[in-house]
Amino acid sequence: MINKVAIQGVKGSFHHIVSQNYFDTDVDVLECLSFDTTVSNLLNCKTDAAIMAIENSIAGSIIPNYALIDNPQLHIIGEYYLDVQHHLLALSGQKLEDIEAVYSHPMALLQCKSFFKQWPHIKLVEDKDTAEVAQRIKNQNLFGVAAIASDLAAKIYDLAILASRIQTIKANETRFVIVKRKNYELPQRGVNKASLKFELGHERGSLAAILNVMSDCKLNLTKIQSLPKITTPWKYAFFVDVTFKNYEDYNKAKAVIAIMAEEFKVLGEYKNAKL
Repeated sequence: MINKVAIQGVKGSFHHIVSQNYFDTDVDVLECLSFDTTVSNLLNCKTDAAIMAIENSIAGSIIPNYALIDNPQLHIIGEYYLDVQHHLLALSGQKLEDIEAVYSHPMALLQCKSFFKQWPHIKLVEDKDTAEVAQRIKNQNLFGVAAIASDLAAKIYDLAILASRIQTIKANETRFVIVKRKNYELPQRGVNKASLKFELGHERGSLAAILNVMSDCKLNLTKIQSLPKITTPWKYAFFVDVTFKNYEDYNKAKAVIAIMAEEFKVLGEYKNAKL
């Protein structure tokens, strides 16, 4: 039973939207202004689960979050794909010409970069969270300042939408993972996706051999991400997501990869949300 969830950001953030959409019942959210704090609150048992963005269809992987999820006490128990629509929010009564600065999360600024080429007078400033900027504009009555945030943030903080859907690529999705301290045991028939981590030596063809095992066992590789192993220079860990139709095929692949690879680890087994 999940009663409280840690999210990166404040109410009105995209993580907040995921918390509303993913869970069947209303859950309390614990607002955190960094992913490190989000994970810490989960590990310290202040929440039952945490929601973390892991990759975006425009900007790519959120690399630091892979390292956080690699914590031995954390398990991915689900995922959610959110259609992310960015809007420019400000106090009512203003026009775009009145805006001098836009504050938002670096990922949001990157996704909306092209829009601001037509408004060269606007200064773009990186900030911690999209919705937190919207909250600050409301609380401090900031004129001449705008936020890039969701339409939910506009409703919660009573801000006007000066421009809608300003992201460069309109089909903009972010993948979120739901993590817990204990693995959520789905029946095998309900599991058709897994997140794995392994390390390899520098022998020629070592990665190709692992990928061949996945292919031979009928696994579909949907994501591969390498991260440097900070304790060993020039050695890398691989994080992969695989989907499958038959759990037995996956179980067979898992057993073989565990023998072939170094530091093999299952980060989570769950239901594929992108069918």
